[in-house]
Amino acid sequence: METGPRPRTARLPLILITALFFLWGVANNLNDVLIPQFKKTFTLNDGQSGLVQSAFYLGYFVLALPAGMIMRRYGYKAAVVTGLILFGAGALLFYPAAEARHYPYFLAALFVIASGLAFLETSANPLVTELGDPARSEQRLNFAQAFNPAGSIAGIFIGREFILSGHEPTTADLAAMSPAALEQFRAAEAHAVQAPYLALAAVVLTLAAVVAAVRFPAPANRPTYDAKEGSVLADLRKLLARPRFMFGVAAQFFYVGAQVGVWSFMIRYAQAEAPGMGEKAAAGVLIVSLWALFAGRFIGTALMSVIAPWRLMALYAAINVVLVAVGVTIGGTTGLYALAATSFFMSIMFPTIFATAVKDLGPLAKTASSFVVMAIIGGAVLTPLIGWISHLSSIRIAMSVPAVCFALVGLYGLSAGKAAAR
Repeated sequence: METGPRPRTARLPLILITALFFLWGVANNLNDVLIPQFKKTFTLNDGQSGLVQSAFYLGYFVLALPAGMIMRRYGYKAAVVTGLILFGAGALLFYPAAEARHYPYFLAALFVIASGLAFLETSANPLVTELGDPARSEQRLNFAQAFNPAGSIAGIFIGREFILSGHEPTTADLAAMSPAALEQFRAAEAHAVQAPYLALAAVVLTLAAVVAAVRFPAPANRPTYDAKEGSVLADLRKLLARPRFMFGVAAQFFYVGAQVGVWSFMIRYAQAEAPGMGEKAAAGVLIVSLWALFAGRFIGTALMSVIAPWRLMALYAAINVVLVAVGVTIGGTTGLYALAATSFFMSIMFPTIFATAVKDLGPLAKTASSFVVMAIIGGAVLTPLIGWISHLSSIRIAMSVPAVCFALVGLYGLSAGKAAAR
């Protein structure tokens, strides 16, 4: 990677790549609105509605490694364009899924969207860590990721204003409806997702065309594959022999599971623990929570100038264990606001885990980044687990799962600190 002054023509490509962080934030957090939306549209329990995140994050898991291979063979720009095309295609699939009003069709569309995001995250994250002093890679990636919460906020806002109707019939209300009225209700709720996702598809596919047309600096177009580096399987064998890296992958798995679990069920938690708070008001609390994430990303990046990233992450993880414990033991609006506050302290976790996991891996970092992205499947595994625990007991008890996850992230932070000291 060149270390001299960045060419003047790199400014537009940098703006376009920064937009990726925003766009996958929109897609990720629209899911938090889709869960309550599909729950009432298709009369699902918490476990079934949690499959929204299973389908979504399974796409990351399945496509992260192929994305890494394409990036190695054809370069970062090719991976970005491929990801945007898949992203846009998945968003377009929401239209026929809504016409058919079949839940599995929506899950398939979400899988395609996430497949595209796997390409985007696999290419964008490692590129940012390499654009400067390696000693500041965590700080630099946290800054770039700061634009992701803005997209998350936009996603929840779009969902609240254009998808959620505010009509929340109980099971008894649904049973009392005539077949015609019930069909009309379900059709209206299913069709509510069409316009937002068609608009998202238009933006994403337009960006794909622009990225394809704009000239990028040579490093973005140059294949990163080198026969001397060996195959992906050879890289994997080497990575499996590195406990610190494997702990980083595990930490990312549990962090994403905690993050997605808390956000996915925050509206559900509010409905159960704050009587009288409707889905739109609960979505407003989630928006405030994401603003806290947004602020936390910038504040955390600044704090890393004086506090080691691993130490700050361990501290933040410990605070989140306490906050989630409040949500589990106290509940009510106090518990809801405690869960909302966790977003501030989540802010630095994903990029810090990512950067510390791939740090000092040299040529292995390209394959390693794919596996760290694959760890996002934690959202697919742990979110439905939280949903099923909620279905069998209560949403408060189910929030014990994120508490355990944050504790494990804290242990990884301490472990990374010991490795840095060595």
